[in-house]
Amino acid sequence: MAAQRAAQFRGQLIFRNEDLDPQRCREKFVQAMIDDLRWLGISWSEGPDCGGPFGPYTQSARRTHYLAAWEQLRDLGMIYPCTCSRKDVAQSAGAPNDADNEPVYSGKCRPKGAVLRVARLRPRGTAEAAVSTRVAADASSHSEPAGVNWRFRVPDGEEICFTDLHLGPQRLLAGRDFGDFIVWRRDDVPAYQLAVVVDDAAMKITEVVRGADLLKSTARQILLFRALALPVPDCYHCDLVRDGSGLRLAKRHDSLSIQRLRELGWTPEQVRAA
Repeated sequence: MAAQRAAQFRGQLIFRNEDLDPQRCREKFVQAMIDDLRWLGISWSEGPDCGGPFGPYTQSARRTHYLAAWEQLRDLGMIYPCTCSRKDVAQSAGAPNDADNEPVYSGKCRPKGAVLRVARLRPRGTAEAAVSTRVAADASSHSEPAGVNWRFRVPDGEEICFTDLHLGPQRLLAGRDFGDFIVWRRDDVPAYQLAVVVDDAAMKITEVVRGADLLKSTARQILLFRALALPVPDCYHCDLVRDGSGLRLAKRHDSLSIQRLRELGWTPEQVRAA
């Protein structure tokens, strides 16, 4: 779908290798991914295999960009260290939200006091004002993020609104639909939410195409874009591809991969139409 939209609107398709998880990412998987996409007839203008003006296009090589953003959020007082384990969060927060697999954080480690808030985004290309209230926290004493999880403190009760180019107007309530979320993990790995925001801005992405299961992630990322005074790209959330039982296709469900479909004799046209 991303390739189709890029072609339809005469845009450039960017290939970004999001390999931040050291437990799941291997070089052989990267090459297999490239081979599968090439087999499908998809080409891109910038990527880890062909370079481009905003490289590197592999996230594990972009740590300095993420660290600069973490420092900015820390200095603004918009993130705080959290010592809760996954088990602590799951037990205190209850069931996960809908299709989003992240439970709403209870706020156990959230510092008391006011937090700096950034004004609602104005139209793209205009300046953005900030409210100068600071949070009373010990975040500024940390010179490095490692050792604890770092959470972004969401503005409880604020509606995050955006218009999806496929699904239409969206409204999510901070503190109810999603809570304080992790931007840097205790094992010293920047979290997905922070990394993609930093990269989308640095690579001048104007439209993000992804699955409808990431609508809540878009709301979280809008808050990060706003906090970092960065332009927010448009979003197109695709309907998910599901199997015969209605379960979405995913590696965790042992779904058929493109490589397996190739081995079974499927053609690129059949896969694209599925």
